[in-house]
Amino acid sequence: MTVIDAPPAQVPDELTPQRGRWHRVRPFLPLVALAVLAILPYSTISLPGIFEGPVNSPGTLQLLAICLIFGGLAAGYDLLFGRTGMLSFGHALYFAAGVYGTDILVTRAGLPLWQAALLTITGGTILAALLGAVALRTVGIAFAMVTLAFAQVGAILVARDFGGLTGGEEGLPLDVSGLPAGLVGVTNTVNLYWLALAYLTLVVFVVHRVSGSPTGRVLAGLRDDERRIGVLGLDPYRYKLVAFTLAGGLASAGGVVYVLIVGGASPHITSSELTLSLLVMVVLGGPGTRWGPVLGGVLYMYLDHRLTAFGTSDAVDNLPAILSRPLSQPLFVLGTVFILAVYFFPGGLTSLAPRLSHLTRSLRPPR
Repeated sequence: MTVIDAPPAQVPDELTPQRGRWHRVRPFLPLVALAVLAILPYSTISLPGIFEGPVNSPGTLQLLAICLIFGGLAAGYDLLFGRTGMLSFGHALYFAAGVYGTDILVTRAGLPLWQAALLTITGGTILAALLGAVALRTVGIAFAMVTLAFAQVGAILVARDFGGLTGGEEGLPLDVSGLPAGLVGVTNTVNLYWLALAYLTLVVFVVHRVSGSPTGRVLAGLRDDERRIGVLGLDPYRYKLVAFTLAGGLASAGGVVYVLIVGGASPHITSSELTLSLLVMVVLGGPGTRWGPVLGGVLYMYLDHRLTAFGTSDAVDNLPAILSRPLSQPLFVLGTVFILAVYFFPGGLTSLAPRLSHLTRSLRPPR
């Protein structure tokens, strides 16, 4: 008897992974983006309405550097919120520890920058471990309130010039006499930009490696169902403490770079408003995604700086009062953008590409 083999089953198109040219190129896009950002200071392109001067001007490079710093901060905060499911209202404390720690050690103690940076990052990481060990004894809204309380203590100590170290409400200017010459002066703003880019690259690399590791899978399980992780014999507290400590250490490292860019420390970085801004950045970009928090952080800080200048421009002043008054308030415009983004893109800006791709496929004529 002749046996005829059945033809192989045909897999539906929607279940077949697309291995086209785009999917072969996609893994290299981050390297391309990094290369473009690295050579950006060599560009003399002017973008009126987007930047006040050429791309390689000191003012534009400083703005971009600050945007990159907060992109990294948002990515580090997403390790807590988006990937582990912990809502912390005190993340600004560790960023402020990096800013004030570096400033105090350089300006007050006269330490070299590399020693001050190393001590500050180590101290910020230890501080996150100690406070996290206490805060993580609680869960949910209680955890959020405990972290907020710790942050408020730090803000009060800074505002009251504890030990005569912080400068109180006036802040503490950074003594640049002890800094490397390549990080001082307007002409060296490009070096600070590259330093901010290096920080963002480090944070994205660390968060990506952690998320793809067995520890990252446990953190994702904690976000979805903490009790299930406990049933498997794993200690949720220990894993959450690792994520909390790592996020705090990354925030402290960001504070070290930030104080070099802005040239000093000011009390506003200790406020809970900064943590709320980080939360908005993550939600705006897309929590739990690789590039969403970075995109949200960069976009938020860019709009925050540009809308301040836009609110005081003649174009806004010449509008009727019913329009000029709200448009002159950057927070009003940012809040409106955030509401619209959350309403139309619940998954953040990173969900825009899949939505557009699905819409494009649905509009294609049938074959």
